[in-house]
Amino acid sequence: CSLQAGLAVLLKAERLFHSSYHSQAVHIRPVCRVSAGLSSFLQHPKGKSKATLSHCKDASCLAVSWELRQTLTVVFDFFSSGQGKKDWSLFKMFSRTLTDTCPLASQSKVYVDISPKNKEKELLEVSPPPTSVHEAIVQGEKKTYAVYDLLSPSLFNTSRSLNVQLKWKRPQDSSEMPVPTLHAQRYVAGYGLQTGEICTLIYNTHPYRAFPVILLETVPWYLRLYVHTLTIITKGKENKPS
Repeated sequence: CSLQAGLAVLLKAERLFHSSYHSQAVHIRPVCRVSAGLSSFLQHPKGKSKATLSHCKDASCLAVSWELRQTLTVVFDFFSSGQGKKDWSLFKMFSRTLTDTCPLASQSKVYVDISPKNKEKELLEVSPPPTSVHEAIVQGEKKTYAVYDLLSPSLFNTSRSLNVQLKWKRPQDSSEMPVPTLHAQRYVAGYGLQTGEICTLIYNTHPYRAFPVILLETVPWYLRLYVHTLTIITKGKENKPS
């Protein structure tokens, strides 16, 4: 569908490249389709066949497929840009709205995090009303998402375009910003090849739970890093990287 229909309609280059952060990635991995001793199809409780895929890690895999996944991550920060409001909408971010779904897509959904930040009455509202609400546990916390299913026939019946909007019912204290459970900081220290270094600090604010973390560092081309100088310090003790 390219930029004619579906979620890709929002991918307007001048809006993406002027955001606070954007990252594009292509992930390719081998996936085991048929494993020795195991059938590639399991009987579904409702009588339907269900294909199973697993990671291709050993020689017992008889048939391998390749999975291609493309991702785009964009961060818009309207509050710090001088507007002073946390309200946002698809049109405000991308200068476009969703007009139709891509006929080739097996699923096409928009998720909006509407989780309450405290035990008080809900402070925010989304419009138009979502097609469904989804709850999940993310990093040990219960999250609530408003789901807009672009394949739902009723979504585009009332309007020719979908412009998801989030508004706060009453103003919030700008200094009361929620701290995520996992967050990171990075800074450059020193200068030159002898004393220059890049420091990355990763914080886990959860009171008792540990989380696996995959750190992907994007290094500018003009910086020359030496892997043998890598040091990892956790709680004041050095961990040898594998």
